[in-house]
Amino acid sequence: MKSDFQKLKWLGIWAALFMLAAPTVHAVGGSFAELVNQVQPKMVKLYGAGGLKGLESYQSGIVIAADGHILTAWSYVLDTEGIRATLHDGRSFEAEVVGVDPWLEIAILKIDVEDLPHFALDNAVTGRVGERVLAFSNLFGVATGSEPVSVQRGVISAVTKLTARRGVFQTAYEGPVYVLDAMTNNPGAAGGGLTNIDGELLGLLGNELKNRQNNTWLNYALPVAAIRESVEAMIAGRPQVPPEKNRLPVRQPIDLGKLGLGMVPDVVDATPPFVDAVASGSPAAEAGFAPDDLVLFIGDVLVPSIGALQRTCERIESGGTLRVLVRRGEDLKKLELHTEIPAAVPSTTGATTP
Repeated sequence: MKSDFQKLKWLGIWAALFMLAAPTVHAVGGSFAELVNQVQPKMVKLYGAGGLKGLESYQSGIVIAADGHILTAWSYVLDTEGIRATLHDGRSFEAEVVGVDPWLEIAILKIDVEDLPHFALDNAVTGRVGERVLAFSNLFGVATGSEPVSVQRGVISAVTKLTARRGVFQTAYEGPVYVLDAMTNNPGAAGGGLTNIDGELLGLLGNELKNRQNNTWLNYALPVAAIRESVEAMIAGRPQVPPEKNRLPVRQPIDLGKLGLGMVPDVVDATPPFVDAVASGSPAAEAGFAPDDLVLFIGDVLVPSIGALQRTCERIESGGTLRVLVRRGEDLKKLELHTEIPAAVPSTTGATTP
């Protein structure tokens, strides 16, 4: 990794060690150590995809229900079927992805266990500028089994939105954040929990973000109030498309091939919806699609496979503009595809077929 990253890494480790060695700080209702011990059982260490280009294969999570629902940051670590969740007592479970919200960059996982200590989102509180906070996370993957996650102490330095900073910070999230003076933007910290000094949940530590203008990292957390509705919808499994009996018949469904978008063959169960080719001069090319794009959402509907993508397109009438969210490398791209079929059907080799 780069030298500035190494400096941040060692500073983060020293900060975490200092926090663990400071039991004289008292919170309301008990000592700092007692507070930490109350929060630790609600934290999870997550392990998944990684290794390519030096990417870490771990991050953090928060238990938000006694039945094993886990809130975490949505990242490349979850792009695998072999996600493992390790609890505070060292027990390890295979975790299933229940849902993702790429606009908020959060995800919900589920493990098969009962009666877990957890944060109730309904009891979450709102943070204020100047308020002292604690950040719990498995930064740098220090904890692998029953070891406690790291704890950092800091202050909320600002409450702001990322909307006006889209050109500075590369993220799909545009909502409010708690900006922290603690160095929380470290590998593995994403998905960790932010609490006040009484151990009440304030927010979720976000993915690593670097300022393009001055190369500094943003230490931030997403307030629970900004993500609660999405979390509840994912846990409840609310359908993202209307039931068939309530849907109007589609006369001319969307045909991605006729719009110049060639997808990879549907050869295995749950084949990811990757773009294979884009026809030159087609509506897909004008929308900005590129080979190897991974289609994530069609409108507000998650499409985890080629089959799901095809079924979703069959339910949409051609002729309008379709909002599509794709992942290109490590970036998210919002594209608008005009779905009116052209007079000449484009070919993904660059030619057109009448």
